[in-house]
Amino acid sequence: MALKAAHVSDVPTIDQIPDVPAVALSTVSALRKGTQWKRKSERLVVVGHRGKGMNALASTDPRLQEVKENSLRSFNDAARFPVDFVEFDVQGKLSEKHVTSLTLDEFLSYGPPKDPLKKGKPLLRKTKDGRILNWKVLADAPFCTLQEAFQGVDPQVGFNVELKFNDNVDYKDEELIHALETILKVVNDYANERPIIFSSFQPDAAKLIRKLQNDYPVFFLSNGGTEIYRDPRRNSLDEAIKLCLENGLQAIVSEVKAIFRNPSAVAKIKEANLVLFTYGQLNNVPEAVYMQHIMGVSGVIVDLVQEITEAVSAFSRPDVEGASRPKFSQAELSFLLRLIPELVQH
Repeated sequence: MALKAAHVSDVPTIDQIPDVPAVALSTVSALRKGTQWKRKSERLVVVGHRGKGMNALASTDPRLQEVKENSLRSFNDAARFPVDFVEFDVQGKLSEKHVTSLTLDEFLSYGPPKDPLKKGKPLLRKTKDGRILNWKVLADAPFCTLQEAFQGVDPQVGFNVELKFNDNVDYKDEELIHALETILKVVNDYANERPIIFSSFQPDAAKLIRKLQNDYPVFFLSNGGTEIYRDPRRNSLDEAIKLCLENGLQAIVSEVKAIFRNPSAVAKIKEANLVLFTYGQLNNVPEAVYMQHIMGVSGVIVDLVQEITEAVSAFSRPDVEGASRPKFSQAELSFLLRLIPELVQH
């Protein structure tokens, strides 16, 4: 973790934090198939990013290279901690080449094979700065399908099924529907009573998955303006709120920096009767997660599952002997709100 100076004039102050209670989700009762969406005051919901955490190959933090993401090993490792959900990335329908030019079998042939008698192809990954790195982790494991994940992970662990599509492709509705119906069939056949969330950065995919089913909530993922895309619906939290309200979506998952830069957005999202989750590197910092808790954020998607579930369990049980929570004065809270967006760099 590296620090750099924060420009105080560019970030919000503590008096911009909305005066609303922290609200979280009743994950066990509210998200099972066929039940209505409910919220009640509980501890912050924690979602394991791609299992026990996304593999950040360029990071110097070895915890981000422990176990292969989106594998049964990663999902089950996350389930050893009090995590509410794990996120599973579903790449459209690979056999129909919606996201990659590979068939499903070709895609699964990269990395360690499921059949010990076979040899997997070398697996590489492109970083944001354009480098191509060998995808090496401490505990390697094969990728798995959604069906295998449902069958191989504790049924009490919820799944955030993220619907992935290519940012640079303009999809027709029929293409998206074909992919989504394939995914829905797997969910309907194998999820059983497991808590399920659908989420997507693709606005039309989010709209359509909501129209295609009414059993599970749909969350719209948004960078909140921290990155700019061709589709204006992806470029601000105001646009995210509008999309959700117009299409009956239940929640927004924002890049956490967008929330810290504009804390008043939390109240606006709550006033729209929407749930708010966040994602991003800052969610691996316990102090940043605690700040979101007191701001009214309902859930966080994290890479450091063990560390953050321990922190959330501690500050959610302040009356239990031995439990701890950060204690800040008003001045310290104001300083943290200014500093947090600049805390983590990789």
